[in-house]
Amino acid sequence: MPARKGGHRAGLLRVVAPAVVALLVLTGCQAGLPDMEPARTPSATAETTPEPTSDPTGEPSPSQTPTQEPTPAETPEPAPEPEPTQEPEPAPTPEETTPPPAAEPPPPAEPAELERGAEGDRVVALQARLAELGYFIGAPDGDFGPGTQQAVWALQKAAGISRDGVVGPATQSALDQGVRPQPQTGSGKVIEIDLDRQLLLAVEDGRVVTVINASSGNGEQFEAKGRTYRAGTPRGTFQVGRQVDANYESSLELGSMWRPKFFTGGIAVHGSGSIPPWPASHGCIRVANSAMNWIWDTWGAPPGTTVVVY
Repeated sequence: MPARKGGHRAGLLRVVAPAVVALLVLTGCQAGLPDMEPARTPSATAETTPEPTSDPTGEPSPSQTPTQEPTPAETPEPAPEPEPTQEPEPAPTPEETTPPPAAEPPPPAEPAELERGAEGDRVVALQARLAELGYFIGAPDGDFGPGTQQAVWALQKAAGISRDGVVGPATQSALDQGVRPQPQTGSGKVIEIDLDRQLLLAVEDGRVVTVINASSGNGEQFEAKGRTYRAGTPRGTFQVGRQVDANYESSLELGSMWRPKFFTGGIAVHGSGSIPPWPASHGCIRVANSAMNWIWDTWGAPPGTTVVVY
């Protein structure tokens, strides 16, 4: 009998064991059903707590812990803030662009020669030098006008150089050397007229006081009131006779004479508005109106004053 009892247990175990296994398998499948649910979308941010399932042992499985950490995919990291960018400064417009200042051109060089129309300190020096040498000229004013041109012509005539009225190397040399004409007489107040050099000299006791540019008869023939004349100036020694302290009209209708001093016939020393550096008159001795005023008002030359023409 004991042996049979043992055999009955063994047979019971063989029946119960498979049933237990089947029960465990069935329970395991049921416990796995929650795992088959669709996964939650990554946008869910709340923590999920799955319903607990029992295990035959009574211990929760690792996947059934009360708090489940969200996966990195479930909590998106905040996007990095873009670094502030500094906008480039706008390029200057053509109006805003200031070009560098242009270099100032050098001042024009002064001309080596002086002529009518020039101005400045060099002209002042020229005028002062001409006055120092005795050439008739007004007060130095730095303006190379007609009066200065008359004095330059007189200097060029005295030096025997070109009568162009321009102060070039030859004229400057004459200035530097102090060229001035020498008188022909040695005593008394005398008006000397040098026909060859076309100059009038105011002489006192053999000393030239003033040198004046002059223009005498040109030697040509001309007609006046139906008669023919030759435009010559006679040579010789004469005296001032008749004089007119005014603008005088020629009796031969040859033009005006400013304050004439006649010394032979109708030939006189008189002022004129045209005194070129060469012979140009009908026979009279032309000088500038300002020079004739000087002869009348400053120097004198009253009637009886000697006039020597050579």
